[in-house]
Amino acid sequence: MRKFTLPNCERGAHSLRAKLTLANLALLALGIVMATAVSLMGMRHYLLAQVDTELTKSRDSLSGSQLTIPQLNMLSTLSGIGDHLMPQESADSPNPDKVFAAVDSQGTVLTIAGFAPTTDQRALAAVFSDPAALAADGTPRDISLRHAPYRAIGTRLADGTYILIAASTGGLHNGMAKALKLDLAFGSLLLVLLAALTMMSVRRRMLPLEDMVETSTAIAEGDLTRRVPSSHHPTQEVEQLRVALNSMLHQVESAYRTRERTAAQLRRFVADASHELRTPLSAIRGYLQLYDKGMLTEPDERKRAWDRMNAEADRMGRLVDELLMLARLDQQPELRFRSVDLSRLVRDAAEDLRVQQPERPVTVGADGSLLVRADESGLRQVLGNLVTNVRTHTPADVPVRLGLEREDGVVRLCVADQGPGLCEDDAARVFDRFFRAGGGAGSGLGLAIVQGVVKAHGGDVAVRTAPGEGLAVTVTLPTRTPVPS
Repeated sequence: MRKFTLPNCERGAHSLRAKLTLANLALLALGIVMATAVSLMGMRHYLLAQVDTELTKSRDSLSGSQLTIPQLNMLSTLSGIGDHLMPQESADSPNPDKVFAAVDSQGTVLTIAGFAPTTDQRALAAVFSDPAALAADGTPRDISLRHAPYRAIGTRLADGTYILIAASTGGLHNGMAKALKLDLAFGSLLLVLLAALTMMSVRRRMLPLEDMVETSTAIAEGDLTRRVPSSHHPTQEVEQLRVALNSMLHQVESAYRTRERTAAQLRRFVADASHELRTPLSAIRGYLQLYDKGMLTEPDERKRAWDRMNAEADRMGRLVDELLMLARLDQQPELRFRSVDLSRLVRDAAEDLRVQQPERPVTVGADGSLLVRADESGLRQVLGNLVTNVRTHTPADVPVRLGLEREDGVVRLCVADQGPGLCEDDAARVFDRFFRAGGGAGSGLGLAIVQGVVKAHGGDVAVRTAPGEGLAVTVTLPTRTPVPS
């Protein structure tokens, strides 16, 4: 048998294991990205709200005080206001936390408390060419001072001077960057752990599938008895697949065995039919050769040869007729069902047997009338073959009984003799075609035809026998017309 090799399903990016692992990793990565994005957005919103709150409080305190620039200069020495308004850095300090600038309506930076404007104050004033619009808006804005991020807000003093206040958001962005790095590191660790756990879980879950591949490979190589074993912790879908696959394999094995058995029976049938037909043909050919060579000179010899050829031709004709009948039965012919009195057919068969063998004791248990829906010619063939089987294979003085009874919607016909009977091996082959117990007389097709006709009627045939206890053939028929399959 040809050896098949199934592809390896365990390796490669196209394997089910790799696809499941990649799918899980993709889902987790998507979840990590979405969770990181939401958390960072929430953090940014919270921290910006704090910065904006401080800026708004500073603006409200200035706008509510109704101060002017001269008043601010006078109060600049006070610690509370000075700490809040005056610049806390030198001109060279990079990215201070807060920048405070006073500008006029044209955007020119003003000097406060004798301090010259710093670079950050000038940069802040340069960002807003229209400080009036910023003061009127009242909402903090994102700006960039010397390439650093800030939030800025403005207010207008009583004398028309504008105060610009900016708070650094660099710490916020640095914190968000650190949080992002931490999330990415933790997410990467989760992805690695998930990949390892998924590979282990998928491998364990795919063991039944690997068993199915191994079983399929073994069956493809000729071992039809292999089945998929059950796993220790099966999932519902895999277990359903295993049961369905085992059922299919059982059907395949049964079909294969049936085909092999049928092929063997066909080969044996052809061989037996050839053997049975060769015997009469050889006899006829031998007598024709004798006649052709002029060796049959006497009238008695020619008559004897003629009678023998006719007998062999009749034998061959009967054999061909029986073979044709079996072939028609195998094709499930359409029988002509009608009401038939089976009791009458049984009595007729018994009477024919008494005429052929007057010395044989024949008992009939078929009184009255018993109607069945059947093909009359087929039932006559069944009874004729059963009676012929008794007449051919038992001595002429052996008693025989033909019984008929109705029970539970079926009719049972029994033909039993008290002959030598059959051994167990012969009884198992009694319905095989061309089988003759002990090489006895007959064609060996009688009981095979009986079985074929009875099955065409939807019935069954059984034998009961033992050496020295005779043979009983029981035919069971339904009383109603069987439904064709």
